[in-house]
Amino acid sequence: MAKRIVVKIGSSSLTSEEGGLNREQVRFFAGEIASLHASGHQVLLVTSGAIAAGFRRLGYTSRPKLVHEKQAAAAVGQALLMEAYQETLIAKGITAAQILLTRPDFSNRGRAQNATRTIDELLKQHAVPIINENDTVAVDEIKFGENDSLSALVANLVKADGLYILTDMDGVYTGDPRKVPDAVRIERVEVLTEELYRVAGGAGSSVGTGGMRSKIDAAHIAMQGGVPLFVGQVTEPGDLQAAVNGTGKGTYFASSLHSMSAKKHWLGFLAVPQGRIIVDAGAENALLNRGRSLLPAGIVTVEGEFHPGEVIEVVNVEGRILGRGITHYAAWQIIAVAGLSSEEVMKRVEVNRVEVIHRDEWVSTTNLKEAIIHE
Repeated sequence: MAKRIVVKIGSSSLTSEEGGLNREQVRFFAGEIASLHASGHQVLLVTSGAIAAGFRRLGYTSRPKLVHEKQAAAAVGQALLMEAYQETLIAKGITAAQILLTRPDFSNRGRAQNATRTIDELLKQHAVPIINENDTVAVDEIKFGENDSLSALVANLVKADGLYILTDMDGVYTGDPRKVPDAVRIERVEVLTEELYRVAGGAGSSVGTGGMRSKIDAAHIAMQGGVPLFVGQVTEPGDLQAAVNGTGKGTYFASSLHSMSAKKHWLGFLAVPQGRIIVDAGAENALLNRGRSLLPAGIVTVEGEFHPGEVIEVVNVEGRILGRGITHYAAWQIIAVAGLSSEEVMKRVEVNRVEVIHRDEWVSTTNLKEAIIHE
């Protein structure tokens, strides 16, 4: 059965360790995508590698560190990437289309709808959309996790049947196999946990910005959106088709049994928080484990200036992010009533409801459930 598939390829798979585009590798991956396309699948490609591909052409001896240097390298490298992909895909009778996105393209409903319509039309015309971040104008987004999170957002946006993140590791292990000899590959993950984040480790290669940790972050987004995910290797012809068929060299992440509504997905992953609320242990427990709303009594203090109806981040006293919600109070109102009982709050400030964040407008971004994994 034909599927709508999002494939993400990272910098380390497309460039050399020293930088510069490895055109042989680009041709290989383009060939794998062409094979899926020939099988009737709709394929979208999210590609990293623009900065890594371009910095040598500008004379940098190593990957640049400053934002404006990265953006200049991306401007050069993006053209090189598209040229390399188009060269292979056109030879196979496939039209490639370039789409550059940043986070506001997802958080703004109108822009997201425009992007979806464009992608739908390209797929209808049997083209392969090639998506990357617009690194030449983005600042914060340049640290997006080697496009892993971007690929998950794209997969949710287009309601993909699967997301396939290709990396130089054949899946997620119970420890770093380069350091832990008895580490075992995890074949399937049903629920994400803090332990899984811990074993995922930190940064990746010198030419990329992400590692296995960013793949787990992407899994969190995709699973909550109802999109199953594969993280693993594609090194030989036919490997990508095998991954789509369920026999790939990697780890499979199940889609959530209770995926988020569109509103809560926007709240949890797309909206930009306008401030922070710091809560005590009692409020933390009520939010995470008891399904309660956030009341002023459990608030310690706030950070930033925000107004009713805006999205804010909630953290505990240790600074750990608990989730996001839509506040019914302005920052100054919370400061005036923090720690007070509900009865006292209604005497001091004029608000429509006593809850600072109602549970229906709250999304937890923590991963506290027990893992269900298969080794």
